[in-house]
Amino acid sequence: MKRFWLITCVSILALFSVSADQYRYVKNTSFLAGETYTYKIKYGFLTIGQANVDVHKKIFNVQGRPCYRVNVTGRTAGLASLWKVKNMYRSYIDTTAMIPHKFEYSAREGNFERDQSFTFDQHRNVVIKKEKNKVEEYNVPDYVQDVVSGYYYLRTIDFADKSVGSMTSAPMFFDDKLYHMKVKYVGKEKVKTKFGTIETVKLYPILPHNDLFEGDEGIRIFVSNDSNHVPIRLEIDFSFGTISMELHNYRGERYPFHWI
Repeated sequence: MKRFWLITCVSILALFSVSADQYRYVKNTSFLAGETYTYKIKYGFLTIGQANVDVHKKIFNVQGRPCYRVNVTGRTAGLASLWKVKNMYRSYIDTTAMIPHKFEYSAREGNFERDQSFTFDQHRNVVIKKEKNKVEEYNVPDYVQDVVSGYYYLRTIDFADKSVGSMTSAPMFFDDKLYHMKVKYVGKEKVKTKFGTIETVKLYPILPHNDLFEGDEGIRIFVSNDSNHVPIRLEIDFSFGTISMELHNYRGERYPFHWI
């Protein structure tokens, strides 16, 4: 009987050990469940859209793992509302490993509609895509990100402690393709907002060659140089001009902002 209980206890401990070692541990001190950020999207002085980024106050269980549920929604506004667009990206992000277990995409653009779901099987290193009645499977590397989870993974990194010119990278699966996401830290810069001025770290995502964005520095992200690590402003250069995304409202932030 003693031998039976010894074997049982060892087996249980082994199961917990395996469970704990299945995924990496990424320390997150920048955000909590329940935060919400709203951005105005502008072309010059014209407001053409609004984006909302929110972490649900509840923790969800996905594939047996505790996950943040993050929604990113974008819609047209102002004069651009004549062409109705509402897109939604939803990611279920592992609270410990900062990797996705499920990703959903919904597009409503005029008469165009599209809905996709992606299951990230991080054990088998595959992504299973479902769209209508079609199912496809893709091989991916360890700790692959989607476009939303990749953003939250970057928020766990303190770029201010890095040297200017340093790079951070991670694999990312998006639009049926695997990318090697790279972000370059280029220094600090003060940014004016409706709330006041705040110091930020300036980041350049390194993009593969394409005809959509202008130049190697076609996207610039200004992230609060504090413990929140929140994007305050984003600028994208297109061939027809620059689109900006500016912080418009927020609640549920983990730490108070220090506006000047």
